[in-house]
Amino acid sequence: MSVLAETASRLLRSRRLMRAPIWLYRARLGGLLGGRLLMLEHTGRKTGAPRRVVLEVIDHPRTDSYIVASGFGERAQWFRNITVDPRVRVYAGSGRPASATARVLDQREADRVLGDYSQRHPRTWEQFSAVLERTLGEPVTATNTRLPMVELRLDR
Repeated sequence: MSVLAETASRLLRSRRLMRAPIWLYRARLGGLLGGRLLMLEHTGRKTGAPRRVVLEVIDHPRTDSYIVASGFGERAQWFRNITVDPRVRVYAGSGRPASATARVLDQREADRVLGDYSQRHPRTWEQFSAVLERTLGEPVTATNTRLPMVELRLDR
């Protein structure tokens, strides 16, 4: 395991650090973070309260669709929440939030998305997959990986 992957996986577990970008999106300054991130607002499955998380965009195949991955697998709180209530809001860039519906991709779809990502961003994939192996606790490849992938389809 590389030192970079070890450090990155530790940073991803820092709640304070991971929540910092939320304030930028809430202030409508998310565009400062670039187009590879978005903020997902979802509903807490137990509390019913709004919850927020900033995620990396793995793919943006259409203007009304974003694909994100759950780097902590099915145990991630946001992932567990969207499986109970798939109605979400997406904050992309500095624009207004958009209502959307979350859908977990099946294995075939996830393999296609990860395969495309690894070809488009080979150096990033090399580091990203090492971090994922650490957070998921198992080997990660572009196919047959138990990495939940979610499509966020904007409502019309």
